[in-house]
Amino acid sequence: MVSALSPSRASDFMSCPMLYRFRVIDKLPSPPTQATARGTLVHAVLERLFDLPAAERTIDAAVELVPQEWQRLAEEEPAMLELLAEQQGRTDEWFAGATALLQTWFGLEDPTRLEPAERELYVETEIDGLVLRGYVDRLDVAPGGAMRVVDYKTGRSPSEHFEAKALFQMKFYALVLWRQRGIIPKRLQLVYLGNSEIVAYEPDEQDLLGTERKVKALWTAIERAATTGDWRPSPSRLCDWCEHRSLCPAWGGTPPPLPVDAAERAVDPAVTGLVDIDA
Repeated sequence: MVSALSPSRASDFMSCPMLYRFRVIDKLPSPPTQATARGTLVHAVLERLFDLPAAERTIDAAVELVPQEWQRLAEEEPAMLELLAEQQGRTDEWFAGATALLQTWFGLEDPTRLEPAERELYVETEIDGLVLRGYVDRLDVAPGGAMRVVDYKTGRSPSEHFEAKALFQMKFYALVLWRQRGIIPKRLQLVYLGNSEIVAYEPDEQDLLGTERKVKALWTAIERAATTGDWRPSPSRLCDWCEHRSLCPAWGGTPPPLPVDAAERAVDPAVTGLVDIDA
């Protein structure tokens, strides 16, 4: 069985091994929240916007895509419709929130001057038997071949304490692209729509070699935890947003009993390589 790891699952384990266990071994459901659903909607609109000719990529065109993309997403994942229950099924406020984020994006980037080489690009490479995979929101390639990796975030830019986590995801993508194409991306760009900020970083070979070592060490730690069954929690400020906090022993909860095949589940590539849409 080939091992696989996505930046989402790597981030889970780095944040808290117990969270990794809840998601990978116990497979606890993660129903969409208003924030994640809105993020998914905005990501979809920004992807579809580039289907239009450059001159037609206006804010009005983007706003027109909102109800269309919402309908498509709701059909694919009916649970999203439940998020509107508190609003009696009305979508006006919901769409207004997405529109505000799109307006912020238009203030940060000009889509009439952009021609992405790829959108929602699936990337994958293998390093010493470990498959790394993920989805890049947007890849821009200059005429000379320089690559810019762009990731949209519908939340606010993080404090310095959490910025490294966001940059790890981007370095993960850069590592995969480097191993795939033999070229180190020139620029990694996080576009935060929650507070209208762009965080950019220019990686070099040492950065990506360090990321490679970190990813391999993470996988070794995951395999060790799978063998020992030690998924101890790592309490932090992130616990305030954890959907499984009530089950966590760090907060007085009791996790479900470990299944008999817990060790196999912990390294199942169908789950460990699963890529989440990160708002």
